Parts: sequence; C-alpha cells; structure tokens
Amino acid sequence: MADTPEEESDDKKAPEPSDDLVTTGHTLTVEGREFAYTARTGRIVLRKEVLTDGKFEGHQAKAEVFLTSYTLDDAEPGDRPVTFAFNGGPGSASVWLHMGLLGPRRAVSGDVDSPEPPPYRLVDNPETLLAHSDLVFIDPVSTGYSRATKGEKPKEYLGFTPDIESVGEIIRLWTSRNGRWLSPKFLAGESYGTLRAAALAAHLQERHGMYLNGLMLISSVLDMGTIRFTEGNDKPFPLYVPTYAAIAHYHGRHGDRPLDDVLADAEEFAARELPYALDRGARLTPEERTAAVQTLASLTGLEESYVDRVNLRIEHIRFFTELLRDRGLTTGRMDGRFTTWEPDGGREQMSDDASISRIIGAYSAAFNHYVRTELEYENDLPYEILSMDVVRDWSYSDFEGRAVSSVDALGSAMRANPHLKVHVALGYYDGATPYYAAEHVLARLQIPEELRENVESAYYPAGHMMYVHEPSRVQQSADLRAFIASSSNR
Repeated sequence: MADTPEEESDDKKAPEPSDDLVTTGHTLTVEGREFAYTARTGRIVLRKEVLTDGKFEGHQAKAEVFLTSYTLDDAEPGDRPVTFAFNGGPGSASVWLHMGLLGPRRAVSGDVDSPEPPPYRLVDNPETLLAHSDLVFIDPVSTGYSRATKGEKPKEYLGFTPDIESVGEIIRLWTSRNGRWLSPKFLAGESYGTLRAAALAAHLQERHGMYLNGLMLISSVLDMGTIRFTEGNDKPFPLYVPTYAAIAHYHGRHGDRPLDDVLADAEEFAARELPYALDRGARLTPEERTAAVQTLASLTGLEESYVDRVNLRIEHIRFFTELLRDRGLTTGRMDGRFTTWEPDGGREQMSDDASISRIIGAYSAAFNHYVRTELEYENDLPYEILSMDVVRDWSYSDFEGRAVSSVDALGSAMRANPHLKVHVALGYYDGATPYYAAEHVLARLQIPEELRENVESAYYPAGHMMYVHEPSRVQQSADLRAFIASSSNR
C-alpha cells in the first residue's frame, strides 16, 4: 500500500537532535602520583518548556551546547568538588581556560620573549585543577561547537539574561545527570565570564536552589561602566591609569624604579587628583591643570603635549597606539607586554592586538587536534574560538540607560549564601579589564563587613590571560588549588 501524504510528511521530518557525548579514559601524573580520569565530550541538547496560548507543547529542543567534562575515576562524588568553567567575550569559547590553565592538557603558545612557532605543541599539564576538582568546560550558544537547533534563532541566546539562563540550565542538567548536587560546586569565569559567573551565582540560587561554594573570577569585570569609554562617562579614565603606568614601566618609561613604587603613585593619583581634575572641568585653575598634565604624563609615559590635547582623558586603545609610537610599535590590549609593528605611524587606533594574534594560533591548533585525536569527538563545524558575529549581535537591552553590571547580583548571592567565597585574579598588564577597576568595584560590593573576608585577590605580573606568562601560570594554579581546598567544606 502506498504511503499517505501524512505518512510521507512524517518520514521526511528531520530527526530530533540528541546528545552526542563521547567517553574516553585517560591518565595523568601529578607530583609523582598517577590519576585515572574520564573525559566526556560533545553536545547536549538544551530544551525549553514551551507554552502556546497557555497550552503545554512539551520540552522542545532549542540548542545544542558543547561541553567537555573531566571526572576523576573512583572518587566519592559527594566529597569531590566540581568546577564549571567558561570564558567571556561575549563570543568566546572556553578554550582559553581549558587549554591554557585548568585542563589536563594544555597548548604551548610561548610568551613575549619566546613565542612558539607553528605547527605548535600540546603537552600534559601537571598543574591542572583536575587533581583537586572535576572540571566541566562550557561553550555558550554560537561559540565552540554550540549552535541553535534547526529553525531556531541564534540571536535569542545572544544577550545578558538568555545567556545566564542557558548556561545555568546546562549546569543544572550536568549536576543532575551526574548525581553531583551534594558536591562542592564552583564557577570559574574569565573576562565577561566573570560578569556571567556573578550573575549565575544569584540565578542558580534563586531559580534552582543551587548554592555554590565559590567563584573564581579571572580578569574580573563586574561593572562594564568601569571599562567603557562612553560619552559623558569619566569613570574609566582614572581607573585605567595604574595599568597604563604598569605597561609604561614594562617598556622602560620609568627607568629602574620598582614596579610597586610606580603603581603606588599611580593609584594615589587615580584615587584623588585625577578624579578631582576631571570633575572640575573648566573650573580647574591653570596651575592645577598643568600639575595634573605633568603627573599624568609622567605616570603613563606619554608626552605632556598629548595628555594636554586629550584633556587629561586617555582612552585605552589610543594609549596602546601612542605609547611606543616613537619606536614604530603598538602594545597589546589584552597584555601590554606584547608589541607589534604598526605600518601606519599616524593611526589613532592600532591595527592589531599582538597579545591575541601571537597566541590564538597555538590555541586553535591545539584544541582542533586534541578534540579529534584524544577526545575522539568528530564534528565538521568550525570551532568558534572567538566569534565576532556574537560580539556584534549581543544585546544588553536588560540594561537600557544604565551600565551593564552584575555587582548587585553578586552582593545578593553572598548575602543569601554567607558561605560563598570569591577569588579574584588580576594581571597588572591587562588593558582589557584593569586591576584597579576591579578593586574599585569590589570595594563597593554591598555586603556586610563580616563577609568581606570571603573575597580574596591575587595579582600577577602578566596580562588578561595571565597564564601565558609561565611563572604566573604556575603560581595561579597553586592559588586556585588553595582556594578550592579552603572553600569546599569537606
């Protein structure tokens, strides 16, 4: 009998998306001890409860989210911490924390003075956090291999609130499916991922009753108003000065003065004289203006005439372009230690950020090799390490008319969960999320005095991805290990 039209239509329907996780076993030697662990890699289907005119339509597939989890074999789940990690952007996959700092294998990118040449290398990471916590690396929708399902709109996930909700749902699913509700739980976010992590702490508590043990905020930015040079917003100009001074010091603009001394002077000026000068505007006396110009030029390594022309307001991309103009070089934004040649000596804005372009090839090659040959996951999609489409399409509509911030969310989470600990990692040469701006935000966190001891900060002589600097990577690994141990309550 021939198929009816209805049967033909059913036969041609695309199959429902399903999880495609691949499981592999591995070993790693850490401090003379061999660890056996299991990796699970692939995409899990993100579903939503759909209601139409008040009628329940089922749990419909909306996206497929890529993750990689590592769990130690033969460990007691209730005692074993688990860390959920992601990067920022927004638009970045989790490859940076995964292959640079936390995971059991890492990319070798080299550093400022010793860049790694292609075709690059992949090595064991004996400092991996896996020795102390299970790990789950999450790529938000439209990053890595994560995509919206057929017929769905990717833009529905590209915004502050839908991002929090979707990543939070992945965390809930993984925790439930792996029986880890009684495990100590941590979030590790980098850059925009710190803003995400702070908001997630509140969201997981309020939506699912999931209380965390700790947050690891790496290159922290919880209030975008402290780093965005928008018209009428003078807040970032002083907060960047200590970072400018650090980068100027690295490139020889402060002679043989110790970095600590330079930073102390820069912080004092950024806290007192510069905010006063910017606030006074035309009311500033000529003598006061001259003194402010001289001090700011001395700290930042720029010419007084330049500082005067920009009216004491040094925008960060301009600074990276201007500092070494006399040498035909620009400095990196993510890491001011890096430099590259600028072909147009008259540019207002640098043509390349060397602190990204010098290392992204190593991370891309390492992960694309690793995911196929060692984790045995196959997918013909391009792995989106940093999607400019996501950056362009991201919506902050939740914050119309005000700065994007998760400061209140973090304060709320800490007040409701007084056991929540926060570790903040900061790089002195980070020109994307400057350390002094993070200090400014943390000092204004609305928590009672007795909870301030729940927040700790660690500083490194490196940039945004401080683990690119080998001594910082080793120290940071030890710092995170200590944080997990002290916050797990086991």
